[in-house]
Amino acid sequence: MPKMKTKSGAKKRFRKTGTGKFKRFKCGKSHILTKKSTKRKRRLRKMVTADKTNVRAMNQLMPYA
Repeated sequence: MPKMKTKSGAKKRFRKTGTGKFKRFKCGKSHILTKKSTKRKRRLRKMVTADKTNVRAMNQLMPYA
């Protein structure tokens, strides 16, 4: 049986923590930034943990993470 491939799009967007959770960046930071406040843009920089309902799908996208 050959190795499973990791989805390269998921590899760029998510990181796995030591406890098995996934971290992701928040959306809304790419364009139309002039109307967003500095505080809001600063909060968008942070990484947050992905929802636990998506963990199973992410494990399938990145089997060796």
